[in-house]
Amino acid sequence: MTSREPLPFDPILRAAALWDERIGPSRTMAAVTSVMRVQQILLSAVDGALRPHGLTFARYEALVLLSFSRLGRLPMRVMGERLQLHPTSVTNIVDRLQADALVRRVPHPTDRRATLVEITDGGRAVLEDATKAVTDVDFGLSGLTPDEETQLTTLLSQVRLAAGDFAADPVAGGVAGLHGDHAARLLGTDHADDVTVDH
Repeated sequence: MTSREPLPFDPILRAAALWDERIGPSRTMAAVTSVMRVQQILLSAVDGALRPHGLTFARYEALVLLSFSRLGRLPMRVMGERLQLHPTSVTNIVDRLQADALVRRVPHPTDRRATLVEITDGGRAVLEDATKAVTDVDFGLSGLTPDEETQLTTLLSQVRLAAGDFAADPVAGGVAGLHGDHAARLLGTDHADDVTVDH
């Protein structure tokens, strides 16, 4: 996934060995450094796949979120919550998507203070092509079996849960039970597009 020749050794393991010698246990440092490096690798692969379609990963995520909603539209506030972004960042994303005619702003039917963002037919077409592009490269993730990918998601979810990134859902079985209707409820796609309750 990298354009350069691979190093003849793992620099993170080398750093971990030195950390053990000079500072102390390196388990946490090695794990965090590995996650950050993998993030760079994945973002590079995903951005490369999305660039021909005029999208960044943030704009792609916004289109996916809108397409998952029943009506293809959501209040901007809900988009910010689901994407875990600051309102200013959401505005910037929507501005760019609207400039490319991939979404449009429409009035909220019951709240004049709110604005809905709606995916366009053009946005759906671009999303379909972009999704094929990122899935063709497996989002840049390689070297793991399907079971290992599931295990990785579970482990990272535990870290996110401990950091307060989301609340555990006792009905769905904590972080290990994110599937089906429970996943839709946690994502907010089961009712977040019911604009009559999003005031």
